[in-house]
Formats: sequence, C-alpha cells, structure tokens
Amino acid sequence: MTDDMNEADYKELKRGGMMRQAEAGLFSVRLHVIGGRLATPQLRAIREAADRFGRGEIHLTSRQGVEIPHVPQDALAAVKEFLAPSGVGVGVCGPTVRTVTACQGCRVCPSGVIDSPELAEAVDRELYGKPVPHKFKVGISGCVNNCMKAEENDVGIKGWIEPRWEAPSCTFCGVCQAVCPTKAISTSEDGGALIIDPTLCIGCGDCITSCPAGNMREKIRGYRVFAGGKFGRRPSLGRRILGVLRTKEEAMAAILAVLDFFREQGKPRERFGDTLQRTGFPALETFVKEKTGLP
Repeated sequence: MTDDMNEADYKELKRGGMMRQAEAGLFSVRLHVIGGRLATPQLRAIREAADRFGRGEIHLTSRQGVEIPHVPQDALAAVKEFLAPSGVGVGVCGPTVRTVTACQGCRVCPSGVIDSPELAEAVDRELYGKPVPHKFKVGISGCVNNCMKAEENDVGIKGWIEPRWEAPSCTFCGVCQAVCPTKAISTSEDGGALIIDPTLCIGCGDCITSCPAGNMREKIRGYRVFAGGKFGRRPSLGRRILGVLRTKEEAMAAILAVLDFFREQGKPRERFGDTLQRTGFPALETFVKEKTGLP
C-alpha cells in the first residue's frame, strides 16, 4: 500500500474492482464481463488499455472474468475513463453479487437446453453489484453436462429435460435403456410399458434423442435450481431445491427469492452455504415457495 492511501481508501477501490497487487503501488483492474461474452471492439479496447496503462498483459480469471494487472495507482481512474466508450465497466468485489458465469447455451451448443446467456444478462441487470452479507455467485449451465458447475455456486441453474414415454409404435428395442446413464428406465412386469423413475432421471434427454421410433418425448424443458454451493478454503456442494421451472421468469424469481432469504438470514462475512447449514435447506425451500408460488 502506498503512503498516501489508507485502509479505507483501499477498501473503496477494492469494492470497485481495483485489486491491490503484491508489488507495491500496482493494481489489477477487474472488468465487468457477463457470462464470459465480450464483443470484439471491447476486446480491442481491453488490449489497448493493457498496453497503455499496464504491461501488455491480460488475466482471464477462473470465473470468466478479465483483469488488467500491473496498473499504477495513479492510472486507475484513467483506465475506467478509457474503457467506458467501449461499454466495458469495472468489476466488483466485497459483499456483493459477483460476475454471473454462463455457458454458451442452446443458441450455440448442440447439448444446450436453455438460453444461458439470456438468463445471465437478466441476472446481471437485476443483481450485479448489489449488497449481500457476503460475496454471492451465480452460475448457469445450459444442460446437465454442467460446464458451469451449478452446484459450486451460491445459486446455480442447470438446463433440464424430463422425458415421457408414449406407447404407439414402440418396439421395445432397448436403446433408451441402454443410453440412460443412471438406469432410470425399466420395463414393466408385463413387458408392455416403459417406466421412468423420476428419482433417478438426471434430465439429460439422451433417451429422447436416441429413440429410433420417437416414442420418448419431451415432457418438460426447463430449469433446475441449486443453492448453497461454494469453493474456496472450505468447499461444499449446493443442493437442488424446487421442481423443474418452466420459464426464464420463474428461474429469475427463484434466484431473487434465494437472495432475499440470504439477506434476511445471513450474517456479515458468512457465505450462503454456511447460512444454510444453520437454517437448514427446508427453511430456504419453504421461503422460496411461499414468496414465489413456484412448485
């Protein structure tokens, strides 16, 4: 820390995405990136800023963020001003809702079930930088391949397809049973029907895409919500709450309600997963259901 900066000054800079480096007088400037997506003019502006104010380096963070390291303290304001016309803002730190991570979703990925970037944009508009008891992270996976690790986030979303079997023209070829990774599909005792165990189904949709006769159909396409995950020094996985949500609006309502619960029940500097260890997950699920009316 430089002589002309006290701890209060530093905390204010950190809250605005200016991270003090080990090397005295230098900062790594965290930028605002939504779901890992940047337009090429923004990339050019970031590159030029790194050349002009840093040492020509850019760091890609573990959560799809971008930082410009090696920026002198007296150049911090200039970096923000330089990047603003390109639409690149600085990031946030401290007890706030952090960068929203997302995969490419159904518009790009053949496995995608939901439009992950669209939901990430909505979450960012509503929540980015808002105060909470401790840092709060949202990750959105477009399908059960789970590239964004939904269970490792304070709130995670996962795209989900629930199948249904229809009898006409089914030849009982066994393909759907063979491809099911959790063996959720079985044949009835009389051999005249296929049974899907909802407690084993992981919503991958493999049975639907593999069925040669088209008898495995899509029953529900939507969003699964996970809450209470975190990594860091004491990692723990989040747990699934609610049923399958049908729309982006329902998913957004669930995220907002989870955040309201954290604000009501969380203690300062307590991660959300630790809050849920105190309150129990049923308390969260009851709160979210009552607040939103979601299933």
